[in-house]
Amino acid sequence: MKVAFLTLGCKVNFYETEKMMEQFREKGFEIVEFNQKADIYIVNTCTVTNIADRKSRQMLHRAKKKNPESLVVAVGCYVESGGDTLKKDEAIDVAFSNKEKGNLAERIIDKFGLSGRLQKEYRDRGDISRKIPREIPGERTRAYIKIQDGCNQFCTYCLIPYVRGKGELVSMPEEDVVSRAKVLAERDYHEIVLTGIHLSSYGVDFSGEKSFVKLKGKPLLSLLRRVAEIEGIDRIRLGSLEPRIISKEFLRELSQIPKICPHFHLSLQSGCDTVLKRMNRHYTTVEYRETVNLLRKFFKNPALTTDVIVGFPGETEEEFEQTRTFLQDIRLADIHVFKYSPRSGTKAAAMEEQILPEVKSRRSDILLSDTRTYREEYGAWFMGREEMVLFEEVETEGGEDYLTGHNERYVKIGVPVAEAEKYGYRENEIHRIPVMKVMKK
Repeated sequence: MKVAFLTLGCKVNFYETEKMMEQFREKGFEIVEFNQKADIYIVNTCTVTNIADRKSRQMLHRAKKKNPESLVVAVGCYVESGGDTLKKDEAIDVAFSNKEKGNLAERIIDKFGLSGRLQKEYRDRGDISRKIPREIPGERTRAYIKIQDGCNQFCTYCLIPYVRGKGELVSMPEEDVVSRAKVLAERDYHEIVLTGIHLSSYGVDFSGEKSFVKLKGKPLLSLLRRVAEIEGIDRIRLGSLEPRIISKEFLRELSQIPKICPHFHLSLQSGCDTVLKRMNRHYTTVEYRETVNLLRKFFKNPALTTDVIVGFPGETEEEFEQTRTFLQDIRLADIHVFKYSPRSGTKAAAMEEQILPEVKSRRSDILLSDTRTYREEYGAWFMGREEMVLFEEVETEGGEDYLTGHNERYVKIGVPVAEAEKYGYRENEIHRIPVMKVMKK
């Protein structure tokens, strides 16, 4: 039987899709591309914005249109929030929550009586291996491990605490993470990305502390030291961090782990204190700036990136300009700009002074334009320098083919294919090269 997957949303979702693929492959399914004809289509959905909801529905409908006789499965965050809209959707045959991802293959086999058909296909296909292949579908050089799930911060705009465990925090035990990382190293992955819904809360559930702030990142640091000892793992990259986990003590320890990539995604959401307060973010712009300065003190020109929401309820022109000025001052490497999207059931959706769509779009366009400048400035710093690049794939830009990859700071660097062949650069290899080309995103 053929099963196809499509993933929407965050890095955690991508990691969970890879794990679901492993389940189905172990049960004897053949994994095919989503645009191919399959017996089962599984869409790992997202609900972070209204646009994400719409995209989830579109992909589920596309699957049913591809093969009307197929089983279309919705799984993940949109399932948790979709309510009656999801129940009435005739394109969806069955839906499973986030908690059911861990044994999804078994659930589907049991629910739809597929065991007999799978056994027959094993016999018909003869010599078939149930072993997990060397490489997990997805990125060929970079592997993700979800080490934490759940969030209890309850920002006023966000549904995630409600669809990811309703505020419950769950961390993968250190030994399990290390075992998983060793397997990935054996599969020739050179870079590991540790992700979580609220990564800074790693270890809260088995530490006895109620707040990640009081933990001061100690469980995460302990884990990072263990993973860094694994032979074959050359880089460790972290997912999004809360500014409040960053302290001199934390960075002093972190900077002593040589495999840590100096690339940090720090949640911001607004550069205006009054908006941050309405969002229920637990830091100020002064504290955020101090965090940025600390990171730049302990790491040489680190890649600092963030998310910013424009058009949050009640955001005035003055508040927006405060955000813009703040971002101009701290000069991050990249910014992901989002237009505020009301999510039913959140406090922000019930707030007065909802911002008009055209105002959100104008503000978004302004910040996106500024962001292109910051990104180009940061990329230009690497020109002419020697950088360690993990090569990944061939891409075309400006009519020329380049072998491309990322350095530790996640800047995409390209080498003309002819030159790469001359010097023996290959995909999934790390080489020190002089930077002559920074690729556009």
